[in-house]
Amino acid sequence: MSNKGITTNDDPLFVQCFWEQFQWDTGWEFFQSTVQNTNDWGGCEHILLYENGSGHMRVLAASQDRDRGRDKQGKNAWNKKGVAVSCMRDLPVSLYNGVKFDTNVAMIVPHNPDHLPAIWCFCSSPEYNEAVRQIDRSLKVTNATLVKVPFNLAHWTKVAQEKYPNGLPQPYSDDPTQWIFHGHPAQSDAPLQVAVARLLGYRWPTEQDSAMEFSDDARAWVKKSEALLAHADGDGIVCIPAVRGEKPAVDRLRELLAAAYGPDWSPATQEELLVAAGFGGKTLENWLRDGFFEQHCKLFHQHPFIWHVWDGRRDGFSALVNYHTLDRRQLEKLTYTYLGDWIKRQEDSLARDEGSAEARLLAARELQNKLKLILEGRPPYDIFVRWKPMEQQSIGWEPDLNDGVRLNIRPFVTADVLRKRPSIHWGKDRGKNPPGSPWGEERINDRHLKLAEKQAVQQKTEMA
Repeated sequence: MSNKGITTNDDPLFVQCFWEQFQWDTGWEFFQSTVQNTNDWGGCEHILLYENGSGHMRVLAASQDRDRGRDKQGKNAWNKKGVAVSCMRDLPVSLYNGVKFDTNVAMIVPHNPDHLPAIWCFCSSPEYNEAVRQIDRSLKVTNATLVKVPFNLAHWTKVAQEKYPNGLPQPYSDDPTQWIFHGHPAQSDAPLQVAVARLLGYRWPTEQDSAMEFSDDARAWVKKSEALLAHADGDGIVCIPAVRGEKPAVDRLRELLAAAYGPDWSPATQEELLVAAGFGGKTLENWLRDGFFEQHCKLFHQHPFIWHVWDGRRDGFSALVNYHTLDRRQLEKLTYTYLGDWIKRQEDSLARDEGSAEARLLAARELQNKLKLILEGRPPYDIFVRWKPMEQQSIGWEPDLNDGVRLNIRPFVTADVLRKRPSIHWGKDRGKNPPGSPWGEERINDRHLKLAEKQAVQQKTEMA
């Protein structure tokens, strides 16, 4: 049996990378997608706002000219185990354990679960792609074609018994962009990135949901990750220079890495990590200041969850901020407490006639003014969410994590206060808004609403 996955009709609204949320409510579910190359477990980057099938997605599907039930596609595979086939190119595959999945991947679910190891061995071999392409050479193969090929059950059962005498691999990944990643820097494809995320207080889903299915090896690394919680920052704001009596970020990061690597930590280990990050021969602080954020954006699909806010000077104010905790109160703390302390120090340095103090002070004050504009939310430093009516639009910095990084980061990009501009655009999305949308049928994101207009509508709504 081969199953086609869900079509949401509005991916920017319903689909996020899992790291855009910290602890999502029951409305969000894991959402498997394609892989670039065949591997045991992959395509585990996304989550879906499904709301038990009775929320906004169902309403949107029902509003179409004909309700085709595309939000329910694949339900015959849900909660079952199978093989996820990416329907493009050479048909790379990964294992599947029952979560919802998108329309770019098809799930092959055996009628007899005992046959899964044999089916996996066949599908993960070059012979499977060759067999399918003899039938269908189109760019994207239909899900029905995937199970029309000849299959020698006896042969592939023997292969499976030899290759997997203890059964198929359980969910495990060293890739931090997979929700099955265990969260430990020392056993990671991107150890420095994971260490910074942990320093800012981020934890992966495996660390927060004991009911998740993952391997014994993953569980052991999750257990080791618990020892690193003591190094997590309390408010999700870590300044790169020493501010408010706190240690510089590089010292705190090095302490976390030493704890993660234990007796294996050494200057040589640090250099190996820097070489892998493209900063060989430079310092850890060099990487933190100049390399971290750009690499973070690239690794996490241009949807960063640790933001590097700075004043434009390498010797100036810089802070790493956990997006998940950056509510209005925390942005005020960054603006007036942390940055305020830095400004006071530059004023004192200027009074002592220290070199570059005036330039640092001017840059810091300019950054503070920009952050104040974001707090106030006047255009163009506002948040606009195209699927929300006027009365639900935020006034000032009141982000809703359910709206995603793409929309919430816009004021910071507009104010030019991030170390590197993420590759994010706010043009027109595919598809049409449902009838009656206050913003017309075109899915345009690049709007700026007047603050007074939003306030007037919301006050009227509250009085009604």
